[in-house]
Amino acid sequence: MIDHLTLTVRDLVRARDFYTRALAPLGYGVEMEFQDTCGFGAAGKPYLWLRTGPQASAPLHLAFAAKDRKAIDLFHAAALSAGGKDNGAPGVRAHYHPTYYAAFVLDLDGHNIEAVCHADPAALGKVPAAERLKAKAVKARARKQTSKRRGGGKKKVAARARRRARA
Repeated sequence: MIDHLTLTVRDLVRARDFYTRALAPLGYGVEMEFQDTCGFGAAGKPYLWLRTGPQASAPLHLAFAAKDRKAIDLFHAAALSAGGKDNGAPGVRAHYHPTYYAAFVLDLDGHNIEAVCHADPAALGKVPAAERLKAKAVKARARKQTSKRRGGGKKKVAARARRRARA
């Protein structure tokens, strides 16, 4: 939906260095540069532009897609080493959905920068058993809640189906 976004930063040199280091684990880098503007993206297409201005943009929340959880862990470590401040360590945010894995960092101008992966790593066999079990439990609770809202558990649903079949 969004083609690109521009943030005004106080110090373009420092911001360029921060984003270069923080976004590298996600596969993003500098794609274009002009006198007071720098564009980050991939495959020749800049999606995030940084520009110097008299006043930095009001802090906002910006989330970047990551291909897997390891990239998010690396993003978080790289962003902190580049001067960012921790705003949420890498981990599952089950309150969003069972496979929402993200990390949050405040950049040099106070923007809440997130890296997120929605993929279910259990399907890829890359999740420790304890984490797979936890994800299954969250999914089971969600199914149970849906079943209750629809009028009962599996036994009630099966009984209704048998009654309909007889009629």
